[in-house]
Amino acid sequence: MPPAPLPPAVADTVAQEIEAPLEQGGFAFVQARTLRPLLERLGLEHWESFAASWNDLGEDRYMADGGRYRRRRYATFSLSAHDMLRKPNQPHYQSRDYNTLNGGVERWFEPVLPGIAAHPALQAILSLLYHVATDLTPPDRRPLSWHGEMHQFRIEASMDMRGQPTPEGLHRDGVDWVCVAMVRRENVDCGETSIHDMSRDLVGSFTLTNPLDTAFVNDNRVYHGVTPVVPVDPARPAYRDVLVLTLRHE
Repeated sequence: MPPAPLPPAVADTVAQEIEAPLEQGGFAFVQARTLRPLLERLGLEHWESFAASWNDLGEDRYMADGGRYRRRRYATFSLSAHDMLRKPNQPHYQSRDYNTLNGGVERWFEPVLPGIAAHPALQAILSLLYHVATDLTPPDRRPLSWHGEMHQFRIEASMDMRGQPTPEGLHRDGVDWVCVAMVRRENVDCGETSIHDMSRDLVGSFTLTNPLDTAFVNDNRVYHGVTPVVPVDPARPAYRDVLVLTLRHE
């Protein structure tokens, strides 16, 4: 299935709310009340079943800090004007230049379930990210297809263990474009996202709070990080669920 086309009204809003701030400052924070109607025009539906899949993630056993606070699933895609195809399962790899904590090794995570990879919610978000990346990449530098990576993350927190959304600290991912969408916050406080320029000076901060509050990041221009999350009520489960999508030249 190819990326869903942007209707003219949607294209105008995408240009104003996402692409303009990305061009100006290297990032865009878009609240759910703005983003969700756009995604619904691109086919988003059945959000509840998509979000519920975060209850079935595998433990991340590659944490070099010894933490057991992160659960995840992973998938890769090829995105072009003609199709959005899931690739065969493969490891996630980052060099230590980009991930000083967990980089330098192939990390095999449990794969995203087939029904979630094909879910209309994901397909709508992938379509949007494809259009944003393509629009903002000069024609002479646009790839025939983008290599897309999908991460389902759950960061758990307790009184004995702070949840670390970005345990590697302030970082870049070594890709071209990053999209981080809130799925659910349950009984957690903090988790503020900060954006820093190439001199590591702070240029923006915000907190993804509601489902589909979303950050778009030009990974070639800025660093990003997220503060730890802690439980509000220590007697109840506490976690932060996000969808992370990245695109780079294939």
